[in-house]
Amino acid sequence: MSPPRLTGALRSFSNVSKREDVTEQLYDLKTKRLKRRELFAREGLTWKKIFHFCSEHQDKAKQQFASQELKNLLLAAKEIVGIEHGQAAIESAAVFLFETFHNEDHVGTEETRAIKQMFGPFPSSAAEASCACVARLVAQLGDSRVENFIQTLCSRPNPQRGSAFGRNIAFSHDCYTLDPLEDLPCSGIHEDSASLDFINFLNNQQSERKAGEEEGSGSGRPLSSGHEAVLRTEVEKYLDGGNMISSSPEELCTSLFEMLASHKSDDELQNELFELLGPEGLEMISVLLQRRAAIVDSLLSTSTDRTSHFTTIGEVTKPTYGCQVTIQSEQEKQMMKMYRREEKRERKRGKGIDDSDFADAALTFDPREMRTQREQALLTARREPVLSRERVYERIRYPNVYDCYAEATKMPAFVGGARLLLPEGIRRENSKMYEEVEIPPSQPMAIGFEEKPVYIAELDEIAQLVFKGMKSLNRIQSLVYETAYNTNENLLICAPTGAGKTNIAMLTVLHEIHQHLQPGGVIKKDEFKIIYVAPMKALAAEMTNYFSKRLQPLGIAVKELTGDMQLTKGEILRTQMLVTTPEKWDVVTRKSVGDVALSQIVRLLILDEVHLLHEDRGPVLESLVARTIRQVESTQSMIRILGLSATLPNYLDVASFLHVNPYIGLFFFDSRFRPVPLGQTFVGVKSTNKIQQLHDMEEVCYNKVLEQVKAGHQVMVFVHARNATVRTGMGLIEMAKNHGEISFFQPVQGSDYGQCEKQIQRSRNKQMKEMFPEGFGIHHAGMLRSDRSLMESMFSKGHLKVLICTATLAWGVNLPAHAVIIKGTQIYDAKRGTLVDLGILDVMQIFGRAGRPQFDKYGEGTIITTHDKLSHYLTLLTQQNPIESQFLDRLADNLNAEIALGTVTNVEEAVKWLSYTYLYVRMRANPLAYGINHKAYQMDPSLLLYRRELVVESGRKLDKAKMIRFEERTGYYASTDMGRTASHFYIRYNTIETFNELFNSQRTEADILSIVSKAEEFDQLKVRDEEMEELEQLLCNYCELPAAGGVENGYGKINVLLQTYISRGEVDSFSLISDLSYVAQNAARIVRALFEIALRKRWPTMTYRLLTLCKMIDKRLWGFVHPLRQFPNLSHVVLNRLEEKKLTVDKLKEMRKDEIGHMLHHVNIGLAVKQCVHQIPSITMEANIQPITRTVLRVRLVVTPDFRWSDQVHGSVGEPWWLWVEDPINDHIYHSEHFLLQKKQVVTGEPQHIVFTIPIFEPLPSQYYIKVVSDRWLGAEAVCIINFQNLILPERHPPHTELLDLQPLPVTALGNREYESLYKFTHFNPIQTQIFHTLYHSDTNVLLGAPTGSGKTIAAEMAMFRVFNKYPTAKVVYIAPLKALVRERIEDWKIRIEEKLGKKVVELTGDVTPDMRAIAQADLIVTTPEKWDGVSRSWQNRSYVQKVAILIIDEIHLLGEDRGPVLEVIVSRTNFISSHTSKTVRVVGLSTALANARDLADWLGIGQVGLFNFRPSVRPVPLEVHIHGFPGQHYCPRMASMNKPTFQAIRSHSPAKPVLIFVSSRRQTRLSALDLIAFLATEDNPKQWLHQDEREVQAIIATVRDSNLKLTLAFGIGMHHAGLHERDRKTVEELFVNCKIQVLIATSTLAWGVNFPAHLVVVKGTEYFDGKTKRYVDYPITDVLQMMGRAGRPQFDDQGKAVILVHDIKKDFYKKFLYEPFPVESSLLSVLSDHLNAEIAAGTISSKQDAMDYITWTYFFRRLVMNPSYYSLEDISHESINKYLSNLVEKSLRELECSYCIEIKEVSRSTDLRSHRILLLLEASDHRLLMGHAPLPCTDYTTDTKTVLDNTIRICQAMLDVAANEGWLVTAISICNLVQMIVQGRWLHDSSLLTLPHVEQQDLYLFRYTPITSSIGRSNTGGFNLPIEGLPELIAACNGKESVFAAIVGQEFQSSQIAQVRCMWMAHCLSLSLSLSHTHTRTHTHHYQ
Repeated sequence: MSPPRLTGALRSFSNVSKREDVTEQLYDLKTKRLKRRELFAREGLTWKKIFHFCSEHQDKAKQQFASQELKNLLLAAKEIVGIEHGQAAIESAAVFLFETFHNEDHVGTEETRAIKQMFGPFPSSAAEASCACVARLVAQLGDSRVENFIQTLCSRPNPQRGSAFGRNIAFSHDCYTLDPLEDLPCSGIHEDSASLDFINFLNNQQSERKAGEEEGSGSGRPLSSGHEAVLRTEVEKYLDGGNMISSSPEELCTSLFEMLASHKSDDELQNELFELLGPEGLEMISVLLQRRAAIVDSLLSTSTDRTSHFTTIGEVTKPTYGCQVTIQSEQEKQMMKMYRREEKRERKRGKGIDDSDFADAALTFDPREMRTQREQALLTARREPVLSRERVYERIRYPNVYDCYAEATKMPAFVGGARLLLPEGIRRENSKMYEEVEIPPSQPMAIGFEEKPVYIAELDEIAQLVFKGMKSLNRIQSLVYETAYNTNENLLICAPTGAGKTNIAMLTVLHEIHQHLQPGGVIKKDEFKIIYVAPMKALAAEMTNYFSKRLQPLGIAVKELTGDMQLTKGEILRTQMLVTTPEKWDVVTRKSVGDVALSQIVRLLILDEVHLLHEDRGPVLESLVARTIRQVESTQSMIRILGLSATLPNYLDVASFLHVNPYIGLFFFDSRFRPVPLGQTFVGVKSTNKIQQLHDMEEVCYNKVLEQVKAGHQVMVFVHARNATVRTGMGLIEMAKNHGEISFFQPVQGSDYGQCEKQIQRSRNKQMKEMFPEGFGIHHAGMLRSDRSLMESMFSKGHLKVLICTATLAWGVNLPAHAVIIKGTQIYDAKRGTLVDLGILDVMQIFGRAGRPQFDKYGEGTIITTHDKLSHYLTLLTQQNPIESQFLDRLADNLNAEIALGTVTNVEEAVKWLSYTYLYVRMRANPLAYGINHKAYQMDPSLLLYRRELVVESGRKLDKAKMIRFEERTGYYASTDMGRTASHFYIRYNTIETFNELFNSQRTEADILSIVSKAEEFDQLKVRDEEMEELEQLLCNYCELPAAGGVENGYGKINVLLQTYISRGEVDSFSLISDLSYVAQNAARIVRALFEIALRKRWPTMTYRLLTLCKMIDKRLWGFVHPLRQFPNLSHVVLNRLEEKKLTVDKLKEMRKDEIGHMLHHVNIGLAVKQCVHQIPSITMEANIQPITRTVLRVRLVVTPDFRWSDQVHGSVGEPWWLWVEDPINDHIYHSEHFLLQKKQVVTGEPQHIVFTIPIFEPLPSQYYIKVVSDRWLGAEAVCIINFQNLILPERHPPHTELLDLQPLPVTALGNREYESLYKFTHFNPIQTQIFHTLYHSDTNVLLGAPTGSGKTIAAEMAMFRVFNKYPTAKVVYIAPLKALVRERIEDWKIRIEEKLGKKVVELTGDVTPDMRAIAQADLIVTTPEKWDGVSRSWQNRSYVQKVAILIIDEIHLLGEDRGPVLEVIVSRTNFISSHTSKTVRVVGLSTALANARDLADWLGIGQVGLFNFRPSVRPVPLEVHIHGFPGQHYCPRMASMNKPTFQAIRSHSPAKPVLIFVSSRRQTRLSALDLIAFLATEDNPKQWLHQDEREVQAIIATVRDSNLKLTLAFGIGMHHAGLHERDRKTVEELFVNCKIQVLIATSTLAWGVNFPAHLVVVKGTEYFDGKTKRYVDYPITDVLQMMGRAGRPQFDDQGKAVILVHDIKKDFYKKFLYEPFPVESSLLSVLSDHLNAEIAAGTISSKQDAMDYITWTYFFRRLVMNPSYYSLEDISHESINKYLSNLVEKSLRELECSYCIEIKEVSRSTDLRSHRILLLLEASDHRLLMGHAPLPCTDYTTDTKTVLDNTIRICQAMLDVAANEGWLVTAISICNLVQMIVQGRWLHDSSLLTLPHVEQQDLYLFRYTPITSSIGRSNTGGFNLPIEGLPELIAACNGKESVFAAIVGQEFQSSQIAQVRCMWMAHCLSLSLSLSHTHTRTHTHHYQ
């Protein structure tokens, strides 16, 4: 059933049907050709018949001759067809050739075309061979006989065409281009045929016309009636005249009909017909034009039989074109409107736009117009071809596209059988030697009336500075100016070379600078980076110069960042614009380490030469753009992309790839916009003989050069090898002399000629000197810089007529000439190792040098190539070939890079990522080219399945190579070390496969080199015969190691070259030179990668070998030579002598300079050598080992630099080193890291401290080595031996307490209704049950070790209840290590214990100091260790300290941390007190599970009864821990790379339950939150973590102060850190506890301070920045345990999850200690003197013996005996211990004496001064700024300020005591002033009025001009009207009446504020009158608090 007619009409009009594959026919050629050959084979003439014919009636000899010739013919046919289609195909091909050539004597263009149509591209030699064979056969058999034979057998009436399936159906798959002036858009039927119709195919090949449709489609009846016959008869008449042999009548009719039916006027048509038919067709043209209307109408008249037939081809049934018309109903009209709207939207997205269809019609939609349009369309539909090949889209006319190719109708031209559209006015010349096509220079585009040039003078001052010296922008720049300079749109600018695209880039740069311009003209330079990606290093250098010159006035730094120009991190930070190559920028953005911050502040990315997309380097650009655009979308940051490109045909694809809006940001300028129009000449040399070719090229080249020189122009000739420049030059001179035309070339003897000649004669380059007098010059990269510059200047001065150069000149130097000639298009590619065709880019670049803008009207570019390449270059240069994507080849590598970066973690994301590539854009436009068949594309238009298939396939490959782990089931990718290494070092996938196969820990240096040389990066380098000899020599002379594979293999050659490079060998042949540099660049990178792999695999010998090899390649020195060879300033003679004399660096260090001089027979050199020796980096190491447990050692390494720093030698930053610990017996690395010795450290000789842990095994190995090796210097290394001879391992730890299986105890066991009412639960948990009796019914000391979250606080309460019951008058002291914990306990206990039990609870911390009465009355004191230490120091004088009955110490395992000593002292003192007062104080210690609980228990005096130490696994909620390691040396980037895994952890472990994320700093809370929001933004539901109504949240957010928090809360993410305002913190806590927000990101203090558990805890990084040592240090393990302990909510979860993200080198350490408990060691040693001082001051210690006794009370003493090696005690005999302690006491006391804290008298009594820590004063004075109420730059400072203020007052008071003691008056007064200033928060000289609340500096004016109005009257102010300067005057003025005060300040203050001032005021009035100075202080104290 056919579709109703109506739909056809509608469809013809709308673009409803989806645009299927447009260009399918082009690419499905293979099947077509096969079909065509089959068709041909079935016809009359067969191979058998020919064979029979040739050999019958012949004698024996002739038969043999014939069969031989036929064999040759078959061979030729085989070459043409290929063997893959079998013998039959070859035979039928031979038949075709026989038939084609039977009456020809050479291969003409017609024949070539016929063969090409039949078989596609073919080797011309084969065609010639077959032609020759046939000719010989025909000669033998006789022409006429062969002719008859063929005529009789051949079934094809016309030798060119047979009828295909249906009778003569001639369709053309082309549609004609609408005339741009046409008013209404017309449009064809929009389905595509899936036909295999060869005649169409021939049409495509042959008819260049966009042909319409001739006769009815399907009726197939001949053209007979009336007017129609005219056309047919005319055509046949014309063809019979022997014209246009290649066309059949049908074709020509089709073409002609289509032209007649078009909308052109007769005149236009006449010209076109003339061009098509030539002069022979004149009469025919006149006939056709006279009867045009009649012919067209008769052909269009619809006949009934015609409409009833349908052509069924493929799957689609189509109506013919004369369909009946149905008028549209209202409903349909609405439908149409919808379609239109849809379509418009589609188009906005920049998709579905045809490559080259543009028309003027604007699209407006009012119904009347729609009707006319519809009618018009129906008319058009009558004339449209039914099966149009290319859809006529409603042509969109983009505002900024000037594309004459898309607009003009194209002139047909046939060159070598390829389909070409060339512009008009073309001249062709065909001679025996060559074929020449000349395209004249195009006329410049007429200037539009809206176009106005932009004058520089009219721009703003910044632009004027930058464009200094220019008058105005050129045309293109002026057109782009508005968009580039005043918008943020992405841009794609396609314009010819030399059109000034660089300045457009400059406009966008200026726009970017404007964004960061502060008022006052300050540019905020640290806020942005601009990246300019240039395709070649030479170009990058040129651009760097250009931009830095131009941007100099603005102070913008521009630097080059390429393989040659590395920049340090500091330089990158200081640079605002980086010019780089695609590969380099790819590497930079691939590393999530180090440069993340860099890529995050990029605001503008300029991609030069975007048309590189279809070259080998295209994939790099694609991955860059994809990465950038994904970054823009995920982080919502604005990165503008500017693409600059030469003219390219499918600019729309590129635009959609760059996300450019085609209506705004797409600018396309064709060649009419060249500053100097370019005439192009293409010459194809016909000879196929290589030698002849070269000769002919020389000749053509000479003629062209001569022609130009005669016309008085200069010429540049480009050749493609350095040595070819000289050869060509000499050849041209030779020819000129032979022809006697040398005089044309010789330079004019002008005035400065002599001067120039002198300069030339000075040069050392003899060829250059020879050529100069003849007017020829040469220029290539192998010449000296000076010679090159000389040539450039001579050429620009006009002394040289001809300059012969290589392509580097075109890229690197801007030197134009009138004419350029490219001689030969074969260029040697070091990458591929063969000759390849010159890239179109190079051709364009070279042609871009033609025409000198100031002098020439036009330029001329000539390209001389071989005939077979002619069409290739013609199509390229006339922009016919759409550029395709090369991304598939590099898919695996790029996917790996994204996985390593963490931007792609599963298949879904990978599929999404592919949709950002150019590959995706092109796959949809042209599926067949990428192997997607039509059916698949129809089923899957967005190619989702195909993309999925691609990424899964790549995933499998990568997984096999161990580069990622790919779980197919879940589709998750995880990066491995191998993959990260490959990504960072840009190593290809195949190379990694090679490594996996060949690389192991036993390889020698020679093996490594051979592995490296087998890398895929070098696959292209082939061995050429001419190099063999030289390679052999290199092998003998320079190779120190055996080169596997020898010189005849590719990898052997690479090996030889690499060794030659290291030996600094000389290479002669040009190809080897370029290979050598290629090998050197890549090998260095590959060896580095191998080094990383070996390091990660932990192979020490291999790692060392590879690091040495890296340095050998970098320095180009062998490892065994003298290290001083690394200094260029020492001569070879000296170095050789050093080596002969075997003077090692160590020996030289010890010798004096004169000794060295004598040894070397060169007196003065001694000093230089000595300096160099001391500049070789060397270090000394000292290792100190502390066993933590029996299996883990902590190593503290002190590295001291021992060399002299010199900036010339070492740079200005630092020397990098690698450190690893190896076990020589097992050949294993236990720990490795990379560190930098800063310049500052080296200069000051300051040591670097490195702390790490390593495992040890029993029996103890004899030793480990710590090896430190320089990353840059050969021979710079140090080894430190860790000896285990006298290492004493700590004792084994006693077993844990088993958790008994008891019946849970009910709460009623407390036996007190009041106590029971405090608990919400009914039964205690198992741990509480087990310890209940001991705590509640006995007085023994208790140590309870249990994992976090087991209810230890309740245990503490039981012990307290015991005291309340037994000793009601005694006090309970509860010590918590942090203020936050104290606060939490206070808040809880204030309600539960104070209100419900009526016991008094007091907080005693640095913030809150209650008075003595409150403390004396308190029952429960909650305090911090330091505070209690301070209080209990003077216990003799404080009675309440003696009343303490129980001391509960929470988190007692913190003994091992920094604050441990304080705890130690408290407990020791408590025991000391109880021994003196004989009243025992019960000590209860609470801690996490401990390893060495027994020691702690002994120290606390606990027997077997009170010790409960459970194992970590007895958590009430079981915990599942995941540890992930992250690579990278730098902290911030490593943190950034953890954000994605954090997000995934939340999604997989806890998608809906609460999550806590711990980070190390406030900044990290912010960064992590913002990153998580970015990841949420890409999800379907970005607010999925917010579990609360939006409106409520908005209300809450309104109350929050912190701006970042406002943002994050909206997404359900809270932040919690000390820098937040108290109320904000409370808000966040409330929201989180009540599950309103799901994620809370907190600093580590929260783990201690607030007890709200979550289902999942993520510990993001385990280091924090330690301000004291200025570096990142690890969290104490206890902190990590505490954080993990927050996972799992006892009431809700059956298990908790913890994810710990650590630096990969620490992963093993955490694995061990998170599962087994950590031993607690004492850290009293380092602060012993402070504590001794305190005890001496308190009077408990008065002699050295007392001090010894005091130490024996400490925990330190217990551990000293248990783990002596930890405290560096040799052995544990009594004697040693005694000696050790005596020394310790001596040392501490001496320290105290030196700081004047004590005096050691003979009698050993000491005096004390309050505190000896005056140094902190400095810190306070740094923060002086805090006294002026300066707004703080960031919230983090508020808490720091608080800390400083807390300590300052204390310190100042101590200073005051000291000063008063010494009687220093001035000092004492200054200190008093300082204290007052700090308390009041103002400077001494500020007005005292500022102490009033709300009165700020800016309000003081109110008091200066006191208003005296009549209303107040004099009586009120008491006649006081002077300006009020201070408080006393104000008091006097107001006289206690607030109305006066209100009058003074009323205009600025609100009444509530005034009231507040009044309260303060009245409260202090009394004291004011008493003592002023005191009051200020008091007043403000209140204000301050």
